[in-house]
Amino acid sequence: MGWSTRELSELAGTTVKSVRHYHDIGILDQPPRASNGYKQYGVAHLVRVLQIKRLTTLGFSLAQVAEMGEDITHPVQSLQALDAELAATIERLQRARMEVGLLLRHSARPDLPPELALAGNVGDLSDADRSFATYLTRVLSPSDLDAYGELLRSPATQTSADFDALPADADEQTRADLARRMIPEIETLTEQYPGAFDSEIAHDPRTARKIGAVMSEVYNPAQLDVLRRVALARHTDDSADN
Repeated sequence: MGWSTRELSELAGTTVKSVRHYHDIGILDQPPRASNGYKQYGVAHLVRVLQIKRLTTLGFSLAQVAEMGEDITHPVQSLQALDAELAATIERLQRARMEVGLLLRHSARPDLPPELALAGNVGDLSDADRSFATYLTRVLSPSDLDAYGELLRSPATQTSADFDALPADADEQTRADLARRMIPEIETLTEQYPGAFDSEIAHDPRTARKIGAVMSEVYNPAQLDVLRRVALARHTDDSADN
């Protein structure tokens, strides 16, 4: 007598769902059926399911198992490719574990990379600044990310606090005064942390446009107006110097 699907799955230490999936993707042959219509699996099916389990335990995907077929001797190329994948996975996991250890030791936020999460003042960032920092982790190079992390470690000032608290309907005088106070502070920060202001992305117009689009979403209209005033004043000063 042959085994049913459930009996085969129990013998192989897998699930009925897995056996059916193996049939669906073509890596396990369909068994004959008895007169009552029930499937009858044999030893060959059990061996094949155990073979599939062994290969997937090593790290092969089901697609790779399908490519190998059932005549497996010593697939050198497949094993070499798998070895490279496993090495990359181990490296990624080791790096992730190191970062988790740092986050645990410093009680830091897990949604930012260590370069930013461990910055002394990151916990004091406004929601808008934190959202913007999260986006920058996607586009900054490792060196730029380090420079940006150093910038975040700079002491907060009353001017930066006023910018964070600036309401969307702030009047003209308030915005102009805030921009005027921000300009010298930005100049000082530029001198102290040049890498944060002269990053690689600053020279990529397409990325700069994307950053501008993100900023328009996370900062309110008054804050954006202040930033435009600061940028315009700095550009005017640079032009005058040249």
